Amino acid sequence: MSENNHLKNLLFNKMQRRTFLKWSGAIGIPVIAGGIGTKMLVSRKEETKPVSAKEESPETIISTCSINNCGGRCVIKAHVKDGVVLRVTTDTQEGGDLSTPPFRACVRGRNYRNMLYHPDRLKFPMKRVGKRGEGKFEKISWDEAIETIASQVKRIGDTYGPESRYVNYASGQSWGLHGGKNAAKKLLALTGGFLNSRNDYSSGAGNVATPYTYGTNNSGSSFDSLLHSKYIILWGQNPSEMIFSTPYREYLMQAKKNGAKIVVIDPRYTDTAIAFADEWIPILPTTDTAMMDAMGYVIITEGLHDQAFLDKYCLGFDKNHMPAGVPKNESVKGYLLGEKDGIPKTPEWAEKICGVPASKIREIAREYAKTKPAALIQGWAAQRQAYGEQYMRGGAQLACLTGNVGKLGGWAGGTGYWSRSDIIYPFSYENPVKASIPCFLWTKAVEKGTEMTEADGLQGTHQLKTNIKMIFNMAGNMLINQHADINKTSKLLEDESKVEFIVVSDLFMTPSAKYADILLPGTTFFERYDIGVPWCFGDYVVFGDKTIEPLYQCRNEYEVFAKIADKLGMKKQFTEGKSILDLVKESVVRTKKELNPNFPTFEEFRQKGVYHFKYDEPLVGFKKQIDDIEKNPFETPSGKIELFSKALWDMNQHDEIPAIAKYISSWEGPEDPLIRKYPLQLISWHYKRRCHSTYDNQEWLEEAAKQEMWINPRDAEKRGIKNGDRVQVFNDRGLIEIDVKVTPRIIPGVAGIPQGAWYTPDKNGLDKRGSVNVLTSQKPTALAKANPQLSNLVEVKKV
Repeated sequence: MSENNHLKNLLFNKMQRRTFLKWSGAIGIPVIAGGIGTKMLVSRKEETKPVSAKEESPETIISTCSINNCGGRCVIKAHVKDGVVLRVTTDTQEGGDLSTPPFRACVRGRNYRNMLYHPDRLKFPMKRVGKRGEGKFEKISWDEAIETIASQVKRIGDTYGPESRYVNYASGQSWGLHGGKNAAKKLLALTGGFLNSRNDYSSGAGNVATPYTYGTNNSGSSFDSLLHSKYIILWGQNPSEMIFSTPYREYLMQAKKNGAKIVVIDPRYTDTAIAFADEWIPILPTTDTAMMDAMGYVIITEGLHDQAFLDKYCLGFDKNHMPAGVPKNESVKGYLLGEKDGIPKTPEWAEKICGVPASKIREIAREYAKTKPAALIQGWAAQRQAYGEQYMRGGAQLACLTGNVGKLGGWAGGTGYWSRSDIIYPFSYENPVKASIPCFLWTKAVEKGTEMTEADGLQGTHQLKTNIKMIFNMAGNMLINQHADINKTSKLLEDESKVEFIVVSDLFMTPSAKYADILLPGTTFFERYDIGVPWCFGDYVVFGDKTIEPLYQCRNEYEVFAKIADKLGMKKQFTEGKSILDLVKESVVRTKKELNPNFPTFEEFRQKGVYHFKYDEPLVGFKKQIDDIEKNPFETPSGKIELFSKALWDMNQHDEIPAIAKYISSWEGPEDPLIRKYPLQLISWHYKRRCHSTYDNQEWLEEAAKQEMWINPRDAEKRGIKNGDRVQVFNDRGLIEIDVKVTPRIIPGVAGIPQGAWYTPDKNGLDKRGSVNVLTSQKPTALAKANPQLSNLVEVKKV
């Protein structure tokens, strides 16, 4: 047995501290391909004093929380003895009250100890010694790492100006008090500033589109409102695998028990469809808005729409409620009836586009319109496509047609954020640079930043003075793995004349880490203090206690940037005299004082581990506006729901950015002529064994859910492919290899690959892991300039 394999066996079982230190001190950093160590570059040895039985301390159970990009925020109880996490358990409280559910770990959470003690953890700072992307590094001291970063921050800022410095979008430490990217931003803000980015990869199109309808993205209602719903459509949403907030699934199940019918519309028969759906409606990707249009047609022509609601609260439904200066036939009703283009948006019209039978579209439209209240809840996957903005506004439009906005048990559609709880974030900064780009276009700002204009989403300035020359990529894999068109991105970053300096911090040698010039070993949530909040939804916060000291030479990014700030004479301004623990304590104290007097004290919160915000009734999105629109207008220019947006109309790009929600045929969709060459639409989804790309190198989780492509039996038979075969998936952007799952759980004409697999090229550059972003496009969405990564055409052939 090799030393590395022997080590893995040791670390995946209970061990004494002296045994762990003996073995951990003897290993170095491997070059990782798909998460498996293949080559030892450096090594170090440590001698430790044996611990006698008399010196051993009793086992302590410490409650903590995973502060990474998983929405559920489970409780992790670390069983610690002699400074070692022996095992983890999770929340053991019984259910019953849906408002205070147990926060039990899923398969990912059960694996956290393996992640903590995985032999491939980065253990000390390193500098690159090979070409960017090769993954060749050598060990350096922390002093050298900090000195190098500090000098490059100054050099690049002095040479090119602050707009040359950029902190890449990342989510590996999301939803904590002091993520690594925030520490990097504060340092840069104190030393002149940095190029801002905005929006995100998850809901980018919706974040920009929904406010054109409602004036805000907070269009959702609290999950307990679903207990009053009679009919629920989950459109492209998969909470069984993509955990948005722990109570959500419990409320869905209770709503089902209460008699609500649940319909799932999705290209895949997802775990959510299995668990909750009375009916699964398969649909072709990028065509959702065509079905929405046809549902609207049925609702209007059969007199099922709520005319009184539309007259009172909405702008743009019909010719009598249009903004001044706009032709009357540009209304929603005129579009759906075909008054301008001569094409009524009938179910038969939509069936040819989306693949859903016309009879089924009529049935769903009638049920949704007649059953009150009804909740149409939109997932974000379907807006990650070329014209995802139309999908988000289309769902909101249906909610308005049926009068389900502002009603208990209804849902307003759109992006669907909601929040009625908050905590104070004491770690703050102000960037003197006002220039901002859409986060998805950072590669364009590397190559053609000075050429970007308002049409590219540039804000805060008319022109950038420089391209991006320095990147901080903190606790994220967006630099390579999660960004679109990996081959194009890797070539861009390999050119050191473009980006001159890259700093990466992570737990493992991820695909992005291989492109670092300085690579820093970060800490897990076990090794620091924090507070975990659910994504954008949920009435609870979880205490993230520190369970052990950081392993090896790993350091939290906050402490690293405090050292860098010290080198630059800015330590006092950076830390304000506060440690990480001080920040957590301040958050608790100020939250109790300024926001919620019922919030626990620090010690109470720490002891209990979880705090539930309690409310007497559900939060209903836009209830105030619907109850009294005169006193509580919508945050739109007109003060009403803008089914027709004059602001979008005035952009004068009606073909791609229409003023009303409408179906636009997608590039690399089912109507693109390119489909003759690449006949399968490729989608991806968030996989239950990963949080995006986090944990892809965890062996237990590979056993739980294999990385494999889904394809329908009809498409497999055409290509001579059988279940379990190895195939190549390709288009003009790249080629990958992956094993196949032949299943009727995906619609014909579509291939599906779980997103987040680590890009693992062989010596010829062929990805062997099945990293979907080798195949995705960097062409952004039309309005938001957001992530379009579910608009792809490919072909598949057996290896």
